[in-house]
Amino acid sequence: MKQSVSTTKLEGLESSLHQLIHEYNQNSLKQRDQTEKSKKDALRSAVRVSEMLVDTVNGGVQESFLNEKRIELEIRALATTINRYTKQTDQWLAASHSINSVLKEIGDFENWMKIMDYDCRSINAAIRNIYQA
Repeated sequence: MKQSVSTTKLEGLESSLHQLIHEYNQNSLKQRDQTEKSKKDALRSAVRVSEMLVDTVNGGVQESFLNEKRIELEIRALATTINRYTKQTDQWLAASHSINSVLKEIGDFENWMKIMDYDCRSINAAIRNIYQA
């Protein structure tokens, strides 16, 4: 009977040991699954944060790129306008130079006419003096 009690105790201990090992394995599996799930959640969250950061940075870069393109278009438009105004200014300068030349010629002609008038009067006075003398 002693042997049967000790066998029963051994079987009870073995059963308890198997039960503890089984519970340990179950707990380890649950903990491993939970750790794996947490790891996947953390990875998903990190990917989401990374995507949000990239989107934020790319959004700023994209906006800067668009602004740069707009500025380049404005620069081209201003350069075209400046070229047009430069040509127009050159035309005005040429026209004003021509007008100045014509006015100078008119002034020269008027001066020549005054000299001719003076010379004609001088000749006329000399002829009258000679005729009256």
